[in-house]
Amino acid sequence: MFERSTGVLEGRGAGITVLPGLVEGFRAAGVDEASLGAALGIELPVRVALDRSGRIVAERRFSQVMTSWRRLYDLLRAALPKQLYHSGVTLERIEQNDARVTACLAGGEHVDADLLIGADGLRSTVRGQLLPELKPYYPGYIAWRCLTDESALPAAAHAALFQRYSVCVAPGEQGIGYAVPGQDGSLQAGHRQYNVVWYHPVAGTDLAQLMTDDTGRHHTSGMPPSHLSARVKEGMLQLAHARLAPQFAEAIQRARIHFLQPILDLESPRLVFGRVVIIGDAAFVARPHVAMGVPKGAGDAIALVLAVQHGGGNILSALDQFEAQRLRIGRAIVARGRYLGSYMEAQLKPAAERERAEQLRVFDQVMMETAMPMAFS
Repeated sequence: MFERSTGVLEGRGAGITVLPGLVEGFRAAGVDEASLGAALGIELPVRVALDRSGRIVAERRFSQVMTSWRRLYDLLRAALPKQLYHSGVTLERIEQNDARVTACLAGGEHVDADLLIGADGLRSTVRGQLLPELKPYYPGYIAWRCLTDESALPAAAHAALFQRYSVCVAPGEQGIGYAVPGQDGSLQAGHRQYNVVWYHPVAGTDLAQLMTDDTGRHHTSGMPPSHLSARVKEGMLQLAHARLAPQFAEAIQRARIHFLQPILDLESPRLVFGRVVIIGDAAFVARPHVAMGVPKGAGDAIALVLAVQHGGGNILSALDQFEAQRLRIGRAIVARGRYLGSYMEAQLKPAAERERAEQLRVFDQVMMETAMPMAFS
C-alpha cells in the first residue's frame, strides 16, 4: 500500500457515522474484533432537530454509533503489517500490458503487480490519468467542519448537545453535530470531542477567497486547517452566531480545529481500466449528507475481493463483474446525496426556488433522513 499523505490525518473528515458496511469492511480487513461494536465510538440514543433559536422542534429515538476518522485510520493501520505500508509516496504514472501493471513512483521506483487499485480519494491521481476529462461538480455550498474538546464546551451547551445526534434546521443553513472519540481515540467522559458539520451556501465565484490563506496562496486542492485565513475564520464565527442555533454557534466558537470543505460530487462512468480499478472516493464522491464515504469504500473493497476470489483465476473477468455491481451502487449513493443536499443547493437560486425549498423542508424528515442506512437489492 502506497499512501501520498504523511503525518496525522485528523482533519480528513473528522467525525464519521457508523453505518452498515463499515464494520463488515473493517472485520474483513482483519481489525481486532474487540475494537469494533461499542468500542468503535460513542453511542447516541436520540436524534433531535433544533431551530435557529435553539428550541427542539423534532425528536426521535434512534441509536447510532459515532466515531472519528482518526480512530478508523489507526485501526486500519494496526491491521496492516508495517512492512506493507509506505507513506509519503507519489504515483507519477501507470503502465500496463496484457500480463502486468506497473506503478511508476516518484524517485524512479517501479512496482509490478497483477492488479493496481486506486483508492486515492477525491483528487485521485489514478483517476486523473485514466479519466482526465472527469471533474467534480460543485453545487454551491460548503461544509464548515469543527472539532471541539469536550472539556471546552460550557455546561449548558454540553447538556444540550453531547448525548444526542443534533441537526440544526435554521433558515438557509443546516448543521449536524455529534460526539466523537477524543484526540487520542479516548471514549472516556471529559476526554472526547464534539464534531460539527455546518452546510453554508457559497457561490463558486466566492469560493477562491475562502481557499486563500493569509499569505495570498490559493489552495486549489483543499485548505489545511492550519492555513485557514484569520479573516475568513473570524467571518465564519460571526456568521455562526448570527445564523445557527446558539448551542451550535458555541461549539463552533470553542472549537480546536476549524476547516472548510467545498461540497462536491462525482460519478465515474467506468471503474475498470485493464488491470487497474478505482474504488472509494476515487470512483464516486457523494455529498456528506449520506455519510457513506467510508461504508462505500469498504463495500467496494469487499466486492472486489469476492469478485477476484470467485473469478476462477481470471482477474479481468472478475473485474467486469465487480464494475457492473459497484457502478449501480455508486450511482445510487450519489443520487441520494444530491436529494439530501437539494435544500442547500437551492439557496443560491432564484427566490421562487428558495421559497419552494423552504416549503418542502420538514424538520423531522431532515433529521431522520440525514446519515441513515441505505438498502441495496
